[in-house]
Amino acid sequence: MSDRGARQAARAIDALRRGWPFRVTSAAGAIDLLAIESARDEALVEFASHDVLLSGERAVTLKLTNQRAAAAPGPVRLAGAADTVAAALAIADPALDLANPLKGPFRTVATGGEDAAVAAMTMARHAGLLPAFFVREASGDAETMCTIDDVAALLDPTRLEVAARARLPVEASESAEIIAFRSPEEASDHVALVIGKRDGKPPVVRLHSECLTGDVLGSLKCDCGPQLHAALHAMADAPWGVLLYLRQEGRGIGLVNKLRAYALQDQGYDTVDANLRLGFPVEARDFAIAGRMLELLNIPRIRLMTNNPQKVARLEKEGVEVLERLPLALPTNKYNEQYLATKRDRTGHQL
Repeated sequence: MSDRGARQAARAIDALRRGWPFRVTSAAGAIDLLAIESARDEALVEFASHDVLLSGERAVTLKLTNQRAAAAPGPVRLAGAADTVAAALAIADPALDLANPLKGPFRTVATGGEDAAVAAMTMARHAGLLPAFFVREASGDAETMCTIDDVAALLDPTRLEVAARARLPVEASESAEIIAFRSPEEASDHVALVIGKRDGKPPVVRLHSECLTGDVLGSLKCDCGPQLHAALHAMADAPWGVLLYLRQEGRGIGLVNKLRAYALQDQGYDTVDANLRLGFPVEARDFAIAGRMLELLNIPRIRLMTNNPQKVARLEKEGVEVLERLPLALPTNKYNEQYLATKRDRTGHQL
């Protein structure tokens, strides 16, 4: 994976966030894109396209699967679907579904580059934006462009390296060490907290995805904060342990989209359906990052503290030997009972 390719993808994601057009190319075709969430009507006039590209998950919600199997849909392109940003947002943003219950009829057409469309959805998730774009066939010169291989290069976990480390006394262990990891194009740094003294035995490891609302603000809607602190104390009672704190808020969809999911939950949707209505997969985290962090820490074998068997499978796929799964049982409250039941019943969590 090339440095140049990753830089190209990083520039395209920056354009996506700023509401600027960009191009994604693949062997199957090239498409020009403008993120709906960050676009302005004046930019749309210059872009001169009213076609809308939606993720497969959002298309299923709108019953627009374009004759694809609903279990694994690809992106769907709607011809002439919206001539203003507001009209496009009414299609793309599920928070507006109640105000705009009747959408369409829509005419679906070929995406113009299936691989490029899939890469665009990955970029939207990476940017923390809704996975929805104005789209057209590539036309003229493009100020910002990348290939699908460039997007893969940007997400390549081997680009992650140790950036800094220091002693960090914490409430669970006064002898803890914190280690920061960084890749060249990423704004977010991941960290590991090593608890106790390293010995020849596999450590207790906890993968914890960033949760601002739970970890910092004490949200009662999830169990993230209590799990974080319980895991640290459990590591302190073991010979040694490692907390991998991954900057993947909201199972990889970003803080803003997680809050949108919260709003949908207030309308009666569970956490799984809320993510799908937003247009995202149920699980969007990149566990290859955790595998790379353990590799850099020279930790090939672990005891994993989790209630999610999928984490075991995903880490083993990354070459980490998981010797044991350690459950983490905590009391519920009236605000997170349904959330935890959904994790148990729909995503396979177990004690």
